[in-house]
Amino acid sequence: MPDPSAAAVLAVFADLREEGLALETLVRDLPDAGWAEPTPAPGWTVAHQIAHLHWTDRAALISVTDPEGFTALVEEAVKSPDSFVDEGAEEGAALAPAELLARWRAGRGALDAALAAASPDTRFPWYGPPMKAASMAGARLMETWAHGQDVADALGVRRTPTARLRHVARIGVRARDYAFAVRGLPAPAAEFRVELAAPDGGETWSYGPPQAADRVTGPALDFCLLVTQRAHRADLDLTATGPGADRWLDIAQAFAGPAGPGRAPGTAR
Repeated sequence: MPDPSAAAVLAVFADLREEGLALETLVRDLPDAGWAEPTPAPGWTVAHQIAHLHWTDRAALISVTDPEGFTALVEEAVKSPDSFVDEGAEEGAALAPAELLARWRAGRGALDAALAAASPDTRFPWYGPPMKAASMAGARLMETWAHGQDVADALGVRRTPTARLRHVARIGVRARDYAFAVRGLPAPAAEFRVELAAPDGGETWSYGPPQAADRVTGPALDFCLLVTQRAHRADLDLTATGPGADRWLDIAQAFAGPAGPGRAPGTAR
């Protein structure tokens, strides 16, 4: 019988490839003017979004293949903690769209190969906690999907949610305590129950003990938009039961780094 954990690892690698291809279909035929379209992220165009993904894919590749080289990247980031992300996006966005697309495509392929070849039990350094290859792939999928949402919003495209959102939802649930900690708040002592309606109408995605007093329920898409801060809670169909869960929905984030301001209510597209 195949090892279920090995099957899960292969699944997240495949899903990461599919998420990258899905976003590529939105931008590969854009005229140059389309790459200059503003996205909901202030100051970032479609080109900035793709450049940022290329930049972070490259950082992940260095983490997996050259940990000492990644340490140097972190040291550079420490010198300009408030601007290094924007600087990386700005550098890539200055390229011709065809060149940026080619570099992003090649970078995704190189990262895919490196993750597949990596030892499954090795933890690789990151700007947040170190991660195994499967977790790295899940995190890259989450960011690809989130920045892909920015691109879709800029282009007026409504994407069809897929089962790949399971990876985003799982990270969002696991990052609950981090969301409290990054704001200097104590994390709730008890686990929450999270029940999300799958995009295809299939089996509910459930996390946490069934008997938990604090609960969050709603569509998986809405939960993923919330934890990636791509929509305000007021614009989503999520229900919190209990004070801890209610507070969490106000501050949830699935990504490492400082708490962002998120989207203002009424701005979801």
